[in-house]
Amino acid sequence: MSHSSSDQYIAVWRSLIDRLEGAYAPSTMRAYYCDVQAFVDWCVENSFCAFPASPQAIVKFLEHQATTRSVSTIKRRLYGIRKAYELLELSDPTTKIEVKLAMRRIRRGKFERSLQAEGLTEEYLASFLASQPQTPWGLRNKTMISLGYDLLARRSELIALKTSDLSTRQDGSMQAIIRRSKSDPYGRGRTAFCSKRSTILVTEWLDWRGRHIEYLFCPIYQGKALDRSLSATTVKSVVKSAALLAGLDPWLARNFSGHSMRVGAAQDLFRKGVRTSAIMRAGGWSSRAILDRYLEKAEHNVWLE
Repeated sequence: MSHSSSDQYIAVWRSLIDRLEGAYAPSTMRAYYCDVQAFVDWCVENSFCAFPASPQAIVKFLEHQATTRSVSTIKRRLYGIRKAYELLELSDPTTKIEVKLAMRRIRRGKFERSLQAEGLTEEYLASFLASQPQTPWGLRNKTMISLGYDLLARRSELIALKTSDLSTRQDGSMQAIIRRSKSDPYGRGRTAFCSKRSTILVTEWLDWRGRHIEYLFCPIYQGKALDRSLSATTVKSVVKSAALLAGLDPWLARNFSGHSMRVGAAQDLFRKGVRTSAIMRAGGWSSRAILDRYLEKAEHNVWLE
């Protein structure tokens, strides 16, 4: 195929991926754009045709990615390329045996196990909450950390919570509906329960913020709450900053992430003897293998005791 034809496909693949809007999560859409663009840029720099590409070009791209990227990132990029070919209705070179063998070599040659976020367990929770400043930002962050722990929430679930998703139970505590998640893209939802600690914090936060704002957690600008949601990156920053404010060594603080509240709560439940199946339901896990990864450290500590 001529370079002009290839350029034509390069020009239209982004608009075709726009067809996926609404069918996939925003994070998935961003990954598609990023991964296909990485492939296109590499093809341009190395004088390969991106659409259609030969299986040999795909193999060389994967091998180049393997020098700096994890196996999970490489697999995601391969899937993104495959999706672009599907949308362009072109013959898919990623299904060829050369490409499959290249992926097997990459997987065998790299350490695939991803780094595990440090669990924000009860051991840390009190100090993380106490370290927050007595400001609107501190109140919001403290509420977010406490609620994230109670709900075993992913950071995407936290920022998606709306004020209307919380309700008060007969005993005065609150419950929340997690309407949609990574493992629940069609919105079956799950109900999660708040501790007395989180109920008090949520009430204080809503009293300051006002109950008219749609999203539970919102940005604060010049001391005023803005009527829009936070970004997922903010949750990660809040947790990492809280670790430093709590006086943890920087080498340990860097291991905390937006996932740490979920990990820590699961580990605490396991140590208390809660069955794995119950933890899976509480946190909305669809994969036992993933949860087992989180529980490894807790299981090791129980064995040491």
